[in-house]
Amino acid sequence: MRRRRHTEEHENHERWLVSYADFITLLFAFFVVMYSISSINEGKYKVISQALVGVFNDPERSLRPIPIGDERPLTVKPAEPLIKDSEQVDAGLGQSSADALKTISDEVGAAFGDLIGSNQMTVRGNELWIEIELNSALLFGSGDAMPSDTAFEIIDKVAKILKPFANPVHVEGFTDNLPIRTAQYPTNWELSSARAASIVRLLAMDGVDPARMASVGYGEYQPVASNDSADGRARNRRVVLVISRNLEVRRSLTGSGTANATPDAALRRAGTQSAPASPATTAGRDPVKSPSPNL
Repeated sequence: MRRRRHTEEHENHERWLVSYADFITLLFAFFVVMYSISSINEGKYKVISQALVGVFNDPERSLRPIPIGDERPLTVKPAEPLIKDSEQVDAGLGQSSADALKTISDEVGAAFGDLIGSNQMTVRGNELWIEIELNSALLFGSGDAMPSDTAFEIIDKVAKILKPFANPVHVEGFTDNLPIRTAQYPTNWELSSARAASIVRLLAMDGVDPARMASVGYGEYQPVASNDSADGRARNRRVVLVISRNLEVRRSLTGSGTANATPDAALRRAGTQSAPASPATTAGRDPVKSPSPNL
């Protein structure tokens, strides 16, 4: 019987190509990922950096125990009213705080002439408060409350102007009426509030006393233009920094919003108390002149 010839199987010498192709694919994916994260958002980096520095360098904050249950108040003494009954509420407005508002307004106008000229910033006010209005497109991306690099530059300049003064500051956030329904911002309330809070945080990071500041979001409900056009909606998407004569004026303004506020008799009575004077602003200054009705 004839034997069947045994046929040797051909050895595949090209198997290394499979491993090599897998290696090249993984190497390509690695460089794609590295490239995608190589573009650093300076604004996000600064926020994270400041947060980490505050956590690790503040022993009082890091070692403070977490409270469990309801904490008892440190004192039961009632708060003293800012304006006492014995004061004359119909007295004329003190000139020192109004002069500070005029100085802030002039310095902001000089520092941001280009933005004011291009209608991206508006500075207006009176003897009780001044408003620095900024278009939201300058500060944030669409539907976002993370400050842009431009926002850091603008707020840094504003903070340098505000730091020497003791006037209360609050930031108002406004949106248009287009609905937003994201996991982070279910409505325009959350978006406007988050944007105002972001600007307050930037001011605090740049050295403005946090005790002087507050933030408030009004959503879409205080428009300054019609939302029927793209231009009107762009005007309604804004952030307003409000520098008040004193704390009572700030409280009155946040209750109604500066879009609807006028320096009426009630606000003038609230403005009879001066803001705390800062030594840096009172030393070596010329006698105060009466402010004009509109700054």
